[in-house]
Amino acid sequence: MQVKESVALITGGASGLGFGAASRFVARGGSVVVADINEARGAEAVAELGEQARFVACDVSNADDVAAAVQGASEAMGRIDILVNAAGVAPAQRVISRDGDLFDLELFKFTVGVNLIGMFDVIRNVAGVMAANDPGQDGERGVIVNVASIAAFEGQIGQAAYSASKGGVVGMTLPIARDLAGIGVRCNTIAPGVMDTPLLAGAPQELLDSLAKLHVFPQRLGNAEDFAHLAQALIENPLINGEVVRLDAAARMPPK
Repeated sequence: MQVKESVALITGGASGLGFGAASRFVARGGSVVVADINEARGAEAVAELGEQARFVACDVSNADDVAAAVQGASEAMGRIDILVNAAGVAPAQRVISRDGDLFDLELFKFTVGVNLIGMFDVIRNVAGVMAANDPGQDGERGVIVNVASIAAFEGQIGQAAYSASKGGVVGMTLPIARDLAGIGVRCNTIAPGVMDTPLLAGAPQELLDSLAKLHVFPQRLGNAEDFAHLAQALIENPLINGEVVRLDAAARMPPK
């Protein structure tokens, strides 16, 4: 699958890693549908990307939203060849706080609902659309790239919910690849390290510098272009399937 002349649906595509992927794909001759809960930023993103981009509003934790967004994207562009699942949330809370408060169970459910269940809902809906695509080389009809995190492997203090949700993404990658092999759809996952995204906006430089030192080499924060570059590589290499690739400059997260 080549990015050029392909149609990609990108959840969380209005900012951060998702927008990085959208920008790279458009620059290389692809078309994108940006799906995001932030409608104002979504409109701005599409204006920046140009005529090869469309926007659909979507809260991935809402099944009706997901079904409508996937249908809308398919109707707007005629098909969906690529899915990049970049929508997500990253709340932090200890199981028991220093004051003795218990982890908010609704927050745990919300995190898993967005990062894992919502992602799977998008996958199943898009797979149904991809199944109708004409097969290309090797019978390929589509490619899925999910976003996990190195917190799936080395979750820090306060990341029980986040790590559980991203661990689920890692765990479902291979079985989804196996499930979708029959229709010619590949599925891979990227597990980023510490990335310079809007989640770090406004953080003091001292904190950013300390986070960058977690990366062994190069010792800098990852960025959206690093992510987009890897996403394109996974899309365009037909033999990479069912894999989870760390994008973390050899980082291993400490407890805190």
